[in-house]
Amino acid sequence: MRLDTTQLVRDFKLLPLSLHFKATRRVQMEDYHKPDQQTLQALRNTANRLRIHSIRATTAAGSGHPTSCSSAAEIMSVLFFNTMKYRPEDPRNIHNDRFVLSKGHAAPILYAVWAETGYLKENELLNLRKVDSILEGHPVPKQQFVDVATGSLGQGLGAACGMAYTGKYFDKASYRVYCLLGDGEMSEGSVWEAMSFASYYQLDNLVAVLDVNRLGQSDPTPLQHHVEKYQQRCEAFGWQAVVVDGHSVEELCKVLNQPRHQPLAIIAKTVKGKGIPVVEDKLGWHGKPLPKDMADSAVKELQGRIVSSSKRLYPAPPCEDAPPVSLRNIRMPSAPSYKLGEKVATRKAYGQALAKLGRYNQHVIALDGDTKNSTFSELFKNEHPDRYVECYIAEQNMVSVAIGCAARDRNVVFASTFATFFTRAYDQLRMAAISESNINLCGSHCGVSIGEDGPSQMGLEDLAMFRAIPTATVFYPSDAVSTEKTLELAANTKGLCFIRTSRPENSVIYNSNEDFHVGQAKVVYKTNDDQVTVIGAGVTLHEALAAAEQLKKERINIRVIDPFTIKPLDSKAIIENARATRGRIITVEDHYYEGGLGEAVCAAVANETGFSVHRMAVSQVPRSGKPQELLRIFGIDRDAIAQAVRKVLSTSANNK
Repeated sequence: MRLDTTQLVRDFKLLPLSLHFKATRRVQMEDYHKPDQQTLQALRNTANRLRIHSIRATTAAGSGHPTSCSSAAEIMSVLFFNTMKYRPEDPRNIHNDRFVLSKGHAAPILYAVWAETGYLKENELLNLRKVDSILEGHPVPKQQFVDVATGSLGQGLGAACGMAYTGKYFDKASYRVYCLLGDGEMSEGSVWEAMSFASYYQLDNLVAVLDVNRLGQSDPTPLQHHVEKYQQRCEAFGWQAVVVDGHSVEELCKVLNQPRHQPLAIIAKTVKGKGIPVVEDKLGWHGKPLPKDMADSAVKELQGRIVSSSKRLYPAPPCEDAPPVSLRNIRMPSAPSYKLGEKVATRKAYGQALAKLGRYNQHVIALDGDTKNSTFSELFKNEHPDRYVECYIAEQNMVSVAIGCAARDRNVVFASTFATFFTRAYDQLRMAAISESNINLCGSHCGVSIGEDGPSQMGLEDLAMFRAIPTATVFYPSDAVSTEKTLELAANTKGLCFIRTSRPENSVIYNSNEDFHVGQAKVVYKTNDDQVTVIGAGVTLHEALAAAEQLKKERINIRVIDPFTIKPLDSKAIIENARATRGRIITVEDHYYEGGLGEAVCAAVANETGFSVHRMAVSQVPRSGKPQELLRIFGIDRDAIAQAVRKVLSTSANNK
């Protein structure tokens, strides 16, 4: 099949691929203006002061990574005092260039940089890693000069991609994004997912600097100082790749100040522990501070290398062309238009609601991992193609890109894929919480109710996974109306939001004017003499309603509750309604037993006396089959619920 390059250009704003890989691969030098000797010396002096700060801080803390800081000293000096444009008194200014320290263990040198700018006081560096200091062991956003938390290696470049994509395609602004990586983390597959993303979308406003210092934590890195191999790999991924001496401020200035037409990878050959002769290029010093006598000696030697100069370096101010953005009060323009009894899958309702939300809120964006025709995010893409980002089958990177896109409150981000595929990005999700990120994630195709595709596609661990994240809100809408309301709520909820959607078409059970709130359950079936409270969500809520009608014929009345959010759970409503049914509770969920709805309810009523909770969930690895067959086989369908109600009542009667 012939590749339609015209379509690629139109859809993805790219050069044709044939031109993309033939684009300029070597730095063009004609526009380069070499800094004067005073500036170069000032940059060398700054690098050595950064080393001194890092040594003193880590020795005072009794822990940290001074050797990892020392290898990056010249890189940080040139980036922050010769290349980047920003206002040091206002680190989160929307016009500033962005910087991501992917090798987060080198945090002390980042703090040292901000001390050199005057934003931090030098003596504050000595509080590194203390419980009452903001200068934690790895970068976190409680520091105003940090946008995303790092430290779990291999994730910084993905977040930088999200920032760069936002800068180029959404903000259409001049700010650039710089990411410093360690050579050890280049073994992480997520780095190469990000590399692929950046080249595909021609993020020429993105620079990755690889600090190739040869040594990892316990061993030399796989490629050690074979910098040409890093260069070949980066070029193979469509990046312009240049090898430099990472301790030469001249070479760094030269490469960082060139025009570019594709993402740039600077492979900086460095020495771990540079400037500290006793530990230079030696194994066994990763993550170890220098003892005080060694630290004093190293500082004295480094001070001797600082040449007195009257030249003071200041960063250049940014170009102020980033548009103002307000993400407050993101609202739907009208109530849902679904009719009672209409059959709609919540996954489809998600796509329709997302498109509707984006229609009236220009800062809503959508990401997907090549599942848009299953998650229905394609409905958003069809209406708002310029605000849709296809991340392809790279879920780790998709989550990191989402975090980057949401940084500095530039976008309201929704990212979707099958619920089960978020498991492979769990590290990125937990780092999103540490990053204080506001991102919304939709996981479709949850549970055995997806049917024939089988267990590899069934989200059965996702509730447990997201409930364990401290900043997460977990939505589980059960019909189209509540799904649409979910998106509006998620867009205005701080932290990480997870929306669980289902494949089967189920009836609309709520009126369009029904009011929903985070942490507020709904009683969807009730009589004056209910005997058992049944709590279901998604497909199992509908099975519970069917069971209620079935039991009614036997003169057994049950109360049915839709929790709406699994976290926070409406404990008050559950306890009050369960008291009306003498503490008898049944939970039924299309999820494994561990960590799901049942355990959440058990925790909610743990301190109540006279309560009993009978849990129904998927008890083993499932198999392919028709949805209703699987619900029956795994004991979470209407018949199983009705039988569980009978058993609970029988047990209660026998215990009297």
